Amino acid sequence: MAFVTGTNMTFERETKGWKFAVSSGLLGWVLDAFDFFVVVFLFDTLAARFHVSKASVVYTLTLTLAMRPLGALFFGALADRFGRKRPLIVCVLYFSICTVLTGLAPTFWVFVLFRALYGIGMGGYWGIGASYAMESLPRRFRGVLSGMLQAGYPMGYLLASVAMQTLAPALGWRSVFFVGAPVAMMVVALTLFAPESEAWKQHRPASMKHIFVSLLQHKAMFFYLLMMMSVLLCLSHGTQDLYPDFLKSVPGIAAKSVFGMKALFGIPILYNLGAVVGALFFGHLSQKMGRRNAIMMALVVSLLSIPAWAFGASLLVLVAGSFVMQAGVQGAFGVIPAHLTELSPDAVRSLFPGIVYQLGVLLAAPATAVEFMLRDHFGYPWALTVFVSVVTVLMIAIFWFGPEAHNRSFLRETEIKPTSILAE
Repeated sequence: MAFVTGTNMTFERETKGWKFAVSSGLLGWVLDAFDFFVVVFLFDTLAARFHVSKASVVYTLTLTLAMRPLGALFFGALADRFGRKRPLIVCVLYFSICTVLTGLAPTFWVFVLFRALYGIGMGGYWGIGASYAMESLPRRFRGVLSGMLQAGYPMGYLLASVAMQTLAPALGWRSVFFVGAPVAMMVVALTLFAPESEAWKQHRPASMKHIFVSLLQHKAMFFYLLMMMSVLLCLSHGTQDLYPDFLKSVPGIAAKSVFGMKALFGIPILYNLGAVVGALFFGHLSQKMGRRNAIMMALVVSLLSIPAWAFGASLLVLVAGSFVMQAGVQGAFGVIPAHLTELSPDAVRSLFPGIVYQLGVLLAAPATAVEFMLRDHFGYPWALTVFVSVVTVLMIAIFWFGPEAHNRSFLRETEIKPTSILAE
C-alpha cells in the first residue's frame, strides 16, 4: 500500500484484501466481548451448579480482568515481532478453546482456571486487532472503522443477552460457552485471506529486545496514554456497572416494561444500543474534526445527560438519559482505537496500545467500589452525579492538553509525527 500526500488531500492505493483484515479484527473483538459477558448472566446458575457463593463467581470476573495485561504484553510482543496475522489467529483460537473448556468444567476450580487463562487471550486480542485493522484500511475510513471496532464490545454484550434468552433455555447454560467456536473459525478464515500489514513489514523490530527498548524510549507517551485510558475506563465503569442496580432503587420502575421487555432488562439493552450508535457517530466525526475534538464533544454530551440519567423519575426520562449518556461515553471510546494507534510508536503498534488499554482496565477496577461508597453517603443519584461529573471534567482536561496525530500515515513515506511536548 502506498500513499502520495498532496497539499490538501491524501491519495491512496488500496491494499487488495484489506477488508478481510478489518473484518477479522472487528468480528474477533465482538466474539471476545461475548465470551466475557456470558458469565455476567450466569452468576446464580454457576453458584448453584458448583455449590459456591455468588460472590465467588463474581470474583472470577476480577480474575479475568486482572489477567488481561499479561495477554496484552505477550500477544502484543509476538504481533510486533512476527506480524499481525499469525499471533491474531493463535490468540482467537486460544481464547475460544479456553471458553469451550470453561463450559466443560467439572468443578468450580477448573472453571476458575479456564476463566483466568481466557483473560490472557481477551487482553491480547484488542491490541493486535486494533493495530491490524488500523494499519490495513485506507486512512479515509479510519475514524468510522475505529467506532465500529469499539462498538464490538457493547455488541458482544447484546449478543450475550440474546443468547441467554434463546440458546440457554433450549440447550442449557453450557451451550453459551460453545456457540462462539464457529465464529472463531470464521475469524481464522478471514485472517488467512487477509494480507499482512505493510506498515509492520516496514517497521518490523529486529528482536524482542528492540521491542522493549522502544517501550522505554517512549515512556512519557506511555504514561500519558495510561493516565488517559485509566480515567476514561473509570468513566465507562462509573456509568455502567452500578446503573442496573440504581434502576432497581427508582420507585415503580421494576414493575414497568419497555418495548415488551421488563424495564430492568430493557433499559440496559437500549442504552447499549446507544453505545453502539455513539461509537459509530463520534468515530466517524473524528475523521473530519480530529480525534481530541470528537472525544471532547462526546464527553460534553455525556455531561449534559446527567440530570435525566441520574435524577429521572419516569421511564421515558431514564431511557432517554441513559441512551444519551452511553452514546456520549462510548462515543468517546469509539475514537480510541484510531487515537491510540496513531500515537503509538511504529515498532510496537500492537504491544503499546494493547498494554496501555489493559493496564488502564486494571487501574480503573476500584471505580465501582468508590462509586458504591459515595452511594452510602449521598444516595444513588448524587453518587452517580458527583463521580461521573468529576471524572468527565478531568477527562476533558486530559484531552484538551494532550497530543494528537490525527490521520497520520503508518508508512515511512508520509509519516506525520504527533505535535506535543509528549511526542518523542
